[in-house]
Amino acid sequence: MKHITVVTPCYNEEENVEEIHRQAREVLETIEGVTYEHLFIDNFSSDRTPELLRAMASADPKVKVIFNARNFGHIRSPYHGLLQARGDAAILLVADLQDPPELMKAFIEHWRNGAKLVVGVKPTADESGLMFAIRRAYYRTVTRIADVKLIQNFTGFGLYDRKVLEELRRIDDPYPYLRGLVSEVGFEAVQVPYNQPRRKRGITKNNFYTLYDIAMLGITSHSRVPLRIATMVGFALSGLSLVVSLLYLFLKIFFWSEFSAGTAPILIGMFFFASVQLFFIGLLGEYVGAILTHVMKRPLVVERERLNFDNSPAD
Repeated sequence: MKHITVVTPCYNEEENVEEIHRQAREVLETIEGVTYEHLFIDNFSSDRTPELLRAMASADPKVKVIFNARNFGHIRSPYHGLLQARGDAAILLVADLQDPPELMKAFIEHWRNGAKLVVGVKPTADESGLMFAIRRAYYRTVTRIADVKLIQNFTGFGLYDRKVLEELRRIDDPYPYLRGLVSEVGFEAVQVPYNQPRRKRGITKNNFYTLYDIAMLGITSHSRVPLRIATMVGFALSGLSLVVSLLYLFLKIFFWSEFSAGTAPILIGMFFFASVQLFFIGLLGEYVGAILTHVMKRPLVVERERLNFDNSPAD
């Protein structure tokens, strides 16, 4: 008998936690030769989510719950929950029902056939065309500049064998980019495509900042190309400045009376070079911030309480 741990991170998902548990249970109970547990990690929800999780854990011993001491963010909490999985494999399944639980059957089938890493990829999604185009452009850009081959349209939904989880634990990253780390460990991923539906209940917890955070984390964690681009742009702009200055000198010497430099080119040039400098200083700051996060080595999360962890994984 193989044991599966389904890991569901949640934050203010009172409208979805019971439904995701019901759907996951219906899928897993139809798979022969597999036992399971469903681990929820609550990121300090302020709605009825903790109350519902307590009731679920009381009614079903297969439900395990971790309550965080505070909100540790959308990056650290799901990753910590994944590392707490006690099964032979773990499936990361978010609580918003946008990742179809029925895909777990295909994940487990590939896993039984020898795959150590099975990921769900979403080549299509029921979202606005503009947002989907932006996401696709980001995935393509990061894939091209990354030091490792990243999986496009992958958000973390998938099955991770125990060997993969052991390698992730060894990395000990305090602010991990899971989508990149699964490529770093080197296990070949089996990709299972699906169409991501719209959220039906509740509102998304992602905003511009969280999306920007994920985007910059993916770039700074797995690519030094932006830093090298900054160096090359610096050389190019210095050469351009030299050419422009020589051109102005030539025109002023040979057309002294007719040519007037004026203040507009000077002001435009100053603002242009200042904006370029600020852009690359900000980019450099992202890398410095990433270094600071790793040097401080703070824990992924601090747990306030655990429920149903006393019994064995197979209970």
